[in-house]
Amino acid sequence: MSIRCLAVDDEQHALDIISRYVEKIPNLELVAATTDAIEAFQLVQKETIDLVFLDVHMPEITGIQFLKLLGGRTKVILCTAYPEYALEGYDLDIVDYLLKPMRFERFLKAIQKAQTLLEAEELPKTVAKSEVSSVALLDDYIFVKTETKGKLLKVVLSEIRYVEGLGNYVSIFTDDKRIVTLLTIKELEERLPKPYFLRVHKSYIVALGKIQGIDGNQIMVAEGHIPLGDTYREAFFNGLQQKIVASKK
Repeated sequence: MSIRCLAVDDEQHALDIISRYVEKIPNLELVAATTDAIEAFQLVQKETIDLVFLDVHMPEITGIQFLKLLGGRTKVILCTAYPEYALEGYDLDIVDYLLKPMRFERFLKAIQKAQTLLEAEELPKTVAKSEVSSVALLDDYIFVKTETKGKLLKVVLSEIRYVEGLGNYVSIFTDDKRIVTLLTIKELEERLPKPYFLRVHKSYIVALGKIQGIDGNQIMVAEGHIPLGDTYREAFFNGLQQKIVASKK
């Protein structure tokens, strides 16, 4: 998915670093980078902004005050040299807290967390738009290459239980067989309909309808257990939310 971003910092060199990092990530679009917090807040009200990179110490309004004004309207990553604001930031539901100077590897990890949360929020909307078309997606199928040269196998999406990544290969576990094909797990993830298939670990994708139970950080399927990675945990439970029946007491 494309993520529209806004960077707010009273130091231009910090904005320059964020701009440079954003340019390296194809699905990010930097709508604006500004040293003016008031201008930034007006932009959030006028434009569609999915993610804000926000400094804490700014002259007109602090990052924490800005965050409170947003009221959850958009996802926020705090970027600051002061670690003492982390707890308050997380209490206000920030995505992540990046300490300056920011390393690109750490920046990328924060973006991945934001994308996971944003995609999870899109799941109910996607299902609501057209349940008929969603069912049609599950009735769909793909053809994958096998280890035999020139041979393709048909895989009906509704029969997939889970997928395990094995480097440049994946194992597709269906209701009655296991298929090994030359694909990365990311490539296959892009072909599977998101409302029904979720990445739950760096090496696993699971079909939500095939889950038999959940035990802590383990997802139970017919063949055994699949690990639930910390990075994917929140998006996974967001995807299951409408199916969980529990007392509110």
